[in-house]
Amino acid sequence: MTDAAMTDTRTYECPNFVLQCGITLPAAKLVYKTYGTLAEDKSNVILYPTSYSAQHSDIEWLIGADRILDPSRYFIIIPNMMTNGLSTSPSNTPYPLNQGRFPAITIYDNVMLQRRFLTEVFGIERLAMVYGWSMGGQQAYHWGALFPDAVDRLLITCSSARTSEHNKIFLDSIRAALTADPAWRDGWFQEQPVKGIRAMGRIYAGWAISQTFYRQQLYKSLGYATLEDFLVRFWEWTYARRDANDLYAQLGTWFNSDISANELYRGDLAKALGAIKAKVLLMPGETDLYFRPEDNELEMPHLKNAELRPIPSIWGHRAGNPSQNPEDERFIAQGVRDLLSA
Repeated sequence: MTDAAMTDTRTYECPNFVLQCGITLPAAKLVYKTYGTLAEDKSNVILYPTSYSAQHSDIEWLIGADRILDPSRYFIIIPNMMTNGLSTSPSNTPYPLNQGRFPAITIYDNVMLQRRFLTEVFGIERLAMVYGWSMGGQQAYHWGALFPDAVDRLLITCSSARTSEHNKIFLDSIRAALTADPAWRDGWFQEQPVKGIRAMGRIYAGWAISQTFYRQQLYKSLGYATLEDFLVRFWEWTYARRDANDLYAQLGTWFNSDISANELYRGDLAKALGAIKAKVLLMPGETDLYFRPEDNELEMPHLKNAELRPIPSIWGHRAGNPSQNPEDERFIAQGVRDLLSA
C-alpha cells in the first residue's frame, strides 16, 4: 500500500444521533482514514466501507498505485462501521447504553452517519464510487438507494441488497455458537467467550471458502501446514482478536440488512433497487456459499444500469477480498477500471 498522502485515523463525532430503532446516541463516533488527495472540485472521492469484524487496517491492503484502488488518482475514505470496535460499539459505549443495553445498529444508521460525516468534515456531496465487499457491499447498496443523486458508481463484491433467508441461517449458527458459551449472561458477554469464539471460527471456515478450496488443500499455499493449523491460526485468530459483544452486535446489523427497510421504501425491494441511478457492477463469487450469485441475478431486472460479472473463483466468499489471491485481485481490479472509465 502506498503511503503517499495517507492520514492517520481520525474521529468524527455526531451529537444526538437518532438510530432507526428510536434510541439516541449522545455522541455517535465514526473513526475513519483517508488515502490520496481530494480534488479541488471534490470529484474523485471513493468511499470504501468496512466489512464484518474488519477495521480499516484489515482492508487497506488493496489501496495502492498497483492495487485495486489507486490513491494517486482518487481520494479514498474508509469509514469504520459502527460495532467494529473503533467507531461506536458495545465495547466503547458508556452507561446507560453499555452492556446488554447497547441498541440495535442498522446499515441504514451507518450510511446516514457517513453522509453527515462526509458533508460536515469534507463538504463532499457526491461520490465517484462506493466500493464494498460483503457488509461493505451492503453499505454501498444502501448508499445507492438512499442517496441516488449523490453516487455515480457502485462496485459491490459478494453482497446483496437484502440479506437472504439462507444467509440468515448461517448468521444464526454463529450467534448460537457464541451464546452457548457460559460467558453469555443477561444478554451480554461478561467476559470473552473463548470456547464460543473457537466454535465460531470453525463454523465460519466451512461457509466462507468453497469445498474445492479445501479439497485442493490450498491453505497449504498460504503457509499453513495442516487443516487444523489453518483453522486455529487463521479462523480462530481472526475473531479472537475482536470483542465478542462487538461481533454479536454486528451479526444483527448484517442479519437485518435491507435497502428497502426504511420510511423511503417501506419494504418494497423492487422500488428501492429501481431508485438507484448509479452505474452498478455486481461481482459475486461463483462459489460463495452465503451471498449467492442468484441473489444478484434476482436484483438485476430492477436495476437501471447494472452489469453482473461473477468472479470465477474457488475461494468462496473470500474471492471478494483477495488479499492472498492475486488472480482474483486482478479480476476485481479490471472491474474497477472498467467501471471508473464508464
